[in-house]
Order: sequence, then structure tokens, then C-alpha cells
Amino acid sequence: MTASKAGGLRLVVRRVIAASPERLFEAWTTSSQVQAWWGPRDVRCASAEIDARVGGRYRIANALPDGRVVVIAGEFLAIDRPSELVYTWHIEPGEAAPERVTVRFEARGAETEVVVIHEQIADPRKRDEHEAGWSGCLDGLVAHVSGDARS
Repeated sequence: MTASKAGGLRLVVRRVIAASPERLFEAWTTSSQVQAWWGPRDVRCASAEIDARVGGRYRIANALPDGRVVVIAGEFLAIDRPSELVYTWHIEPGEAAPERVTVRFEARGAETEVVVIHEQIADPRKRDEHEAGWSGCLDGLVAHVSGDARS
């Protein structure tokens, strides 16, 4: 765990996935695909709205096992197709300052290393929650691009 340049904590999660950067970028920026794979284990993506352009917004609703729905929303700050996305991250409703997420898709032969850099995290508890959440999301992304049904 490290402090980010803009303040707060920084988290880096990596996963090598048997898919091209183009395939993974598409899965990350298409609403119907995000809805199919997004969310940590036991969380279902109830809806995903993605406007993947600089200045465009996204809104993802996570249906939790206890019936609550948590909405993550933000704005795309930078897009370099198919290698990088940068966007703000904010839980609705909430008064906390937005966090920042950078997702890199780095080709490694027939595979791609997905690097998620989540910054400006307020405290260690939230950082740990994000780490578990990103690990679960990447599990879902692996299952999605491989054609396996997610359990």
C-alpha cells in the first residue's frame, strides 16, 4: 500500500488474461459486457451505463447479497484505445472526494496483463475493500472472455 501523488492511498491489482488488449478493452467499455462480468463474488451487476469517451460518464449498479444496491459512477478522463482508460470513481450517494482509476491493457504475446491502479483512496479499510472487489471483478472478466459462466 502506498500513498498516491494526489493524496490518499494507492492500490495496484494485476492479472494476465488469455485475450487481446482489444477484446479486454471492448469488454471494459461496452455496457452489456460490463453487466455480464462486473462485480466481486456474490455481487451481481444490476445495470451498467458506459459512455466511453473523454468527458463521457459511466454508472454501474451493484446488487449486493443483502438486497442493497451500491452505485459506482464517474467520468472518463483519458482513453487510449485499446491500451488505457482513466476515470474518476465515486460511490453514489456520497460526499467523499472522487477516487481515480487507471486501467492498462498491456499485450504479452497471446495474453494481456490487465493492470488496475486505484488511487486517492481515503483509508486502509477502503483500500482493502477495493482490492477484494477488483480481484473479484477480474475473476469475472476472465470467465467472461473465456466463455465460462460465472458462478
